[in-house]
Amino acid sequence: MLPYGRQSVSEEDVAAVTAVLSGDWLTTGPHVAEFESAISAMVGGHRAVSCTSGTAALHIAYAALGLGPGDEVVTTPMTFVATASTASLLGATIVFADVEEDTALIDPGAVSALVGDRTRVVAAVDYAGHPCDYDRLNELAAGVGAVTLADAAHSVGGTSHGRPVGDLADITTMSFFPTKNLTTGEGGAVVAKDPALAQRAAEFHNIGLIRDPDRFEITDQGPWHQEVHELGLNYRLTDIGSALGLSQLRRLQQFKQRRAEIKDRYDQALDGVAGVRVPVRRDDVDPAWHLYPLRVLDGRRREVFEKMRAAGIGVQVNYLPVYWHPVYARMGYRRGMCPHAEAFYAEELSLPMFPDLTDTQVDHVVEQLVEALH
Repeated sequence: MLPYGRQSVSEEDVAAVTAVLSGDWLTTGPHVAEFESAISAMVGGHRAVSCTSGTAALHIAYAALGLGPGDEVVTTPMTFVATASTASLLGATIVFADVEEDTALIDPGAVSALVGDRTRVVAAVDYAGHPCDYDRLNELAAGVGAVTLADAAHSVGGTSHGRPVGDLADITTMSFFPTKNLTTGEGGAVVAKDPALAQRAAEFHNIGLIRDPDRFEITDQGPWHQEVHELGLNYRLTDIGSALGLSQLRRLQQFKQRRAEIKDRYDQALDGVAGVRVPVRRDDVDPAWHLYPLRVLDGRRREVFEKMRAAGIGVQVNYLPVYWHPVYARMGYRRGMCPHAEAFYAEELSLPMFPDLTDTQVDHVVEQLVEALH
């Protein structure tokens, strides 16, 4: 089965991990700090806090913001459930805004109608690797005293109006899962423009431990002392994962270029093919294409999905609208809330997309797709 996504691991990656295994630090060591510094440099100098997954990054970000009962998070239903569920776990109320009909990105017009006094966060998702309209979203959030969060699980390495992902929203979360734009095995990161917010994120991801003597509330202990002022969790990334991430970062632009080439090859091959729509790209945006979200028209998505899987092509569907999940349905959310998102879901089919995908394999995917459509 040709997968829809997979990691690209080189001999250099293997050597980087092996070197850590032969050293003194498997975790909480120098590679973690080096990886965080490299991410920071990539995103314009904002502090980065590495962590164990993209889901952990979201939980850390919301916790650092002090999110709780009575607060609202306006977000998109066209995402993996963690964008919403990590805020729900903290007691916040999720308000779902519909997406743009063509990009499936959160629609600023829909957000404008939903933000209010209780809005604490506008959480956008760079679906498929395409950055959202953060100029507009930042304006809307600031207008009600809220902040923007970019769920950049798909878009690490991309840019918008010449600015890198990680510099577009107040706080950005990243995922380094194997199918993502670079991998640490499992892993993620939080990037915050506000240093105080970044510090809270760092402390939450490290069990809430305080080691700064100037902040101690217990002052009669020895040099071993550390204390907890606010509860946190152990979401620390290891040196093993960080070493892999550092090695992968050196190839990120190569990965991005190859993903763009694959996207263009699909576009050209599918130009004029009846029954499908190819993904669009806004001007002044340079996406890091994580997915190739084809739209299969005329109610044929499931049929085509099953034919492609039977032919050995690992297509996928991304995503079930979040409020369709039973956990949200039991909270009172109902289908029909976001018609554009639901229409997109009904047609979306992710074709294989990963850097090691060859031109021959891309052409084979297209051949099988055309056959499935007939």
